[in-house]
Amino acid sequence: MMDFALSSEQLDLRAGLTALFADHSTPARVRAAEPLGFDPALWAVLGGFGFPHLAGSRDGTPARLAELVVAAQDAGACLASAPLVETLVATRLLDRLGVAAGDDLVTFSPRPAMAGVARTVPWAAVADRVIAWDGSPDGSPDGSPDRSPDGGRNGAQDGRRHDGAGGRIVIAGPGHDVERPKQTLAALAIGHADLTGATVLAEGPAAATAFAEARADWQILTAATLAGVAAAGLHLGVQYAKTRHQFGQPIGAFQALAHQLADAAALVDGAQLLVQEAAWAADTGNPRRHGLAAMAVAFAGRAARQATDRSLHAHGGYGYTLEYDIQLYFRRAKALSLLSGGEPAAVDAVVALALADTDSGTDTDTDTGRR
Repeated sequence: MMDFALSSEQLDLRAGLTALFADHSTPARVRAAEPLGFDPALWAVLGGFGFPHLAGSRDGTPARLAELVVAAQDAGACLASAPLVETLVATRLLDRLGVAAGDDLVTFSPRPAMAGVARTVPWAAVADRVIAWDGSPDGSPDGSPDRSPDGGRNGAQDGRRHDGAGGRIVIAGPGHDVERPKQTLAALAIGHADLTGATVLAEGPAAATAFAEARADWQILTAATLAGVAAAGLHLGVQYAKTRHQFGQPIGAFQALAHQLADAAALVDGAQLLVQEAAWAADTGNPRRHGLAAMAVAFAGRAARQATDRSLHAHGGYGYTLEYDIQLYFRRAKALSLLSGGEPAAVDAVVALALADTDSGTDTDTDTGRR
């Protein structure tokens, strides 16, 4: 039976980050960072804490996602206006490729580029460099080294196999061209990065494998961020329901609202557990790690959307005003869950992986570590 209780090191990391974000990622700081969504002062503090280099190997031992999801969840709970997840993923990918990360702010594009442009890259507008997958439709960076970029719909399900030979991992910048909207729904520094003249870091099947692992890392850490957004957003609704009175009693005493908040709490707990299982699978090289990563980001997105929606509903009309913090969480939950293509795309990836495992005779329950 798996034990997901936090270790003493993870508890220390959480305590340090909780104190850091309490001082440097207050709702006022989050609002001040809009519309771009980047707080340089917070990023400098995180750099002093050791991020993103904590994601690199130490003494030849790769960093564990079990620790990094703690950081991502805390960042989500405080709506950190900094590219923590994407830089952690980029650092891990560069480490796998044997490339020094340096001190540049390097972000990661989770979706394959199209026509030489990396689309909707989180934090591209503030990054020094962008890592992306650039290749032909026969490449396979999405989910495994032998699947097409669409998550398997043109590969695993129609019987054709791909070896990733048509794709490559590239890094653009510094000075890459970025087109971005002036303001996004959740104040994230999202942009489209031009890969013209980008440096090739790796290509062929080995590159496809490395990028697939990086994309799974991104899904798990994004799911952890969403779980943090969900938990903190739900907490706001519960606290409001305790203090807001109608008809002589707290509104949380009314079953119609209490049941909605309770259902959301169950989803949040489930999302946190699924994120931890996905991180464990990635750390142990479990064959189900890609499926669990896609499941985690899909489920955590649903949990975050429902939790923040129920919490906003508990606030009544006040929840829709900019003065109340719940709208910050509601918007962030919506935007983060859409970055990878939304829940349908993640579900499609899970189905494609399951079908491919069935076709190859793999038992998806093997080596899960369960008893």
